[in-house]
Amino acid sequence: MELRNYTTGSFQRGQPWWFEAGWLAVKWLFFLNPVPWPSEIRVALLRAFGARIGERVVIRSQVNITFPWRFQAGDDVWLGEEVIILSLAPVTIESNVCISQRAFLCTGSHDFRAAHFDLITQPITVRAGSWVAAQAFIAPGVEIGEGSMVAAGSVVSENVPPKTLVRGNPAVVAKQFE
Repeated sequence: MELRNYTTGSFQRGQPWWFEAGWLAVKWLFFLNPVPWPSEIRVALLRAFGARIGERVVIRSQVNITFPWRFQAGDDVWLGEEVIILSLAPVTIESNVCISQRAFLCTGSHDFRAAHFDLITQPITVRAGSWVAAQAFIAPGVEIGEGSMVAAGSVVSENVPPKTLVRGNPAVVAKQFE
């Protein structure tokens, strides 16, 4: 790779610069600091910037969502402290999902073999009733199946079947739930 040749290719940020600048200001004030703002305020601000958010959503302090206009969360979703959602592509979190502290949902990567270190983006989906435990990493293009659990500290680079516990680096199936 030759980093001086880096290009984002066909990637589009999704909003004009002034809209994104507004989001950055709101993010710094209401999301990235440790002040325990009520979740209702954070949810309202995400909606104002294009996120589709259900009811009774809990968003703790220092949650970092890159592009809220590419973020969707169902009802009864919890985002723990310091969760990172790199939403270069759509991120969908269905209802009754917990994303625990410092988990990282990452929709972007690079082709390190390409001369231009090409940006690659793929969506992430976390299906209903799932739990992504603390400090887990979810790679671009991954779907976490309904009713599944990603154990703390796991690195998930492949889809997780429904009702499955995965753990480790790389994450492997540890148990199937009834």
